[in-house]
Amino acid sequence: MKFNLNLVLFSCLIVITSCNQKVTNQEDYVLYLNTDVNPDIEILQKDIQFWSDKLTAEPTQFPYLIKRSGVYAQLFSLTGDISFLIKAEDDGYKANDITNFNNVSYLKTLARIYISQHKFKEALSLLQKAEQIGDQLSGTQKMLFDVHLELGNSVIAESYLKKIKNNADFDFLIRMAKFKDHEGDLSSAITYMEKAKTIADASGLNGIKQWAYTNLADFYGHDGRISDSYNYFLKALQLDPNDAYAKKGIAWIAYSNDKNTNEAIRILNSILKYHRAPEYYLLLSEVAEHAENSIMANVALENYNKLLENKSYGDMYNKYQILILADQKDGKEKALELAKIEVENRPTAESYFLLAWSHFQNGAIEKAKSIALEYVDGKTSEPEVLYHLAEIYKANGDKDRVKPIKKELIGSLYELGPQMATKINQL
Repeated sequence: MKFNLNLVLFSCLIVITSCNQKVTNQEDYVLYLNTDVNPDIEILQKDIQFWSDKLTAEPTQFPYLIKRSGVYAQLFSLTGDISFLIKAEDDGYKANDITNFNNVSYLKTLARIYISQHKFKEALSLLQKAEQIGDQLSGTQKMLFDVHLELGNSVIAESYLKKIKNNADFDFLIRMAKFKDHEGDLSSAITYMEKAKTIADASGLNGIKQWAYTNLADFYGHDGRISDSYNYFLKALQLDPNDAYAKKGIAWIAYSNDKNTNEAIRILNSILKYHRAPEYYLLLSEVAEHAENSIMANVALENYNKLLENKSYGDMYNKYQILILADQKDGKEKALELAKIEVENRPTAESYFLLAWSHFQNGAIEKAKSIALEYVDGKTSEPEVLYHLAEIYKANGDKDRVKPIKKELIGSLYELGPQMATKINQL
């Protein structure tokens, strides 16, 4: 008997996408959605006023600048409002300027802000200066690992990981988990993150417990352990009912696993009452489009675009912008321009995939394949990247490269989302 391979693969997709067990339960988290404001924001705003008053009374007390910078950074984290991050940067830079960039603590404060802004090379320069000074060396080395990994310098990043090795240290374990995930070793990444969670639980510190829970939830989701992922997002919300990231995680489970677009939309709208980061509007647009609510999808995308009109975001959303613009007739050249900037800023496999895709969308399919083979293939296991590679290989007639990617993508439908099922089947 002769089998139709496409039909078999499509059947596999149907099995995977229709047999998922429902995980979310509104009763578990409904209380966390009934808020229009985050009370922590008001507390932090009072802290801003406190340090501002102190500075007015004693303008030469530059440590107050660092204190206020830290509060502004927290406000950005809670609200997604880029203006707070810019103010944090201003204060951090002023404090470093006053001290001639010779205070390790201040250097690291500004480096953290640069990392949030995706200014990784600027952060690296500050951290190298801090390393030369030598104070608080272990903390500096931890941040140097972070930045080198973001810049694609895996060998250097691993060398710093060896310098800070301590299996009883939370900071080491979470970085080891991140490195293993970067290598595509999800099982080991989960093992290290679980060890970090155990230390976080014993510490009694809600901040690191919450961080461990949400990151472990992400890893469980990547591993197909959706129920475990959901439970850890709930644990994070129990610590902080306003944790936007945890709510976003639950919204994704409702959307991608439970196929409950209405519930996902409800959760996302509850977040957007007090946390208006651009990526939340993009996700809302995707979910609404899948629900065939074109009006909501367009409004959400418009809100995203309005936010990105603010040049203060810099290169933070280049990835999103490149993928959006590359699909638009009048945006392809701009996408290519941004992709070149992204590669210059951050020469990783993920950045080169954006460059390859931009060339592909501009009609240079052979050049796209050449970039993909040299800089991307075999260097990342991110499903989103793999899908775009498969499209590039398919257009170049390279079926042998498409087949194994397609097989892997079928197992990654939860991470990619329901809209991708048909696209993957058509590879």
